[in-house]
Formats: sequence, C-alpha cells, structure tokens
Amino acid sequence: MAERSLDERIRRLEDRAAIQELGILYGFVMDERDGDGIREIFCEDATLRSQDGVFKANGIEEIVETYLGRFAALGPTNHFSHGHVVILDDTDPDRATGLIASHAEVSRNGVAMQVALRYKDTYRRVDGRWRFADRLMSYMYYLPFTELSEGLGDRNSVRAYGDHRPSDWPEVLYAETGNAWLAPYYTSRG
Repeated sequence: MAERSLDERIRRLEDRAAIQELGILYGFVMDERDGDGIREIFCEDATLRSQDGVFKANGIEEIVETYLGRFAALGPTNHFSHGHVVILDDTDPDRATGLIASHAEVSRNGVAMQVALRYKDTYRRVDGRWRFADRLMSYMYYLPFTELSEGLGDRNSVRAYGDHRPSDWPEVLYAETGNAWLAPYYTSRG
C-alpha cells in the first residue's frame, strides 16, 4: 500500500473521530427520546435490524416509528459506549463500517434491567456528515438487575420480551460460524 499523505492521514483521523462521536451521540438521542435526533443520525434510506429478528426497519420513517414504539415500553434509559472500532473504506471515502461494544441500563415495563449490546454498523457521509446507513443490534444479555448473578451465564439470557430467549453472542460459543467475522477488524488500522 502506498504511504498516505499528511492531509489524507488527518482526514482519516477526523473521519474516525466523527464516526466514533456518532456512536456516542446515538446513546444520548435514545436516552432523550429525540425523534428529530434520530432523523439527524440515520440516512434517509438506512436500515435498522437486530440479530434476533425483532427489529427490521427500512428507511428513516420506519426507523423513527420503530424507536417510538420501543420508547413506549421503556422508562428511563442510560446508554454507555465502551469501545468503537472503525474501518474506513479505502475504495469509498464516504463509507465506513464499525463495531461498538456497549451496555444500557433501562426500565422496561417497570422492571430495572441491564443490557449488554453490540452494534455492527455501516456508516455513510451525507452532506458532509457521517450517519448510520445500517445498524445491526445484538445482545449478550438483557436481564433484570435481580437476575444478573444467575442469568449472565445462561444461554437464554435475553428476558426483554417476558420470556427467556437465547443470547446472540459470544458467537463462538453459540454458532457454527465462530468468530471469523472479526477478521477484518484485526487488519484495519490504516
């Protein structure tokens, strides 16, 4: 690979920082129930999905409707981002992908719960600003605080919907595909 110019390197650092800030801003938008903010952080033609299949929204109107429905079941929430790996697309300066580790404290139907989340994202620069083009949510657990000690190791640790559903990860423990999907993140530091 040819060495990047100083201007290219600075642009890439600025892009990476802007995308990482977008990931943090998402949490504030969710916690504040900011419908207008949802429209600001997602592309018009974005998709929103969850690995368990509960969320499937195409386009900004469906995404806003999906989140407004989710907010109706939730009381206060507090989202935290713990780490964000960003891969800038070398063939398209307006496209990137990312992986975010996070958790949230929520009140769902009056029950205090904690959620371990991962987001696999595709980002696109639109009118000079980075936005979500695709967001795939997955859960390691979604448990009432009172069940964390025994529920954390339970394969069926997603309790958000009133039943016991399987967690989405760690994938290496639960899926035949293992963790090969992580490989692009190991070599993306350019």
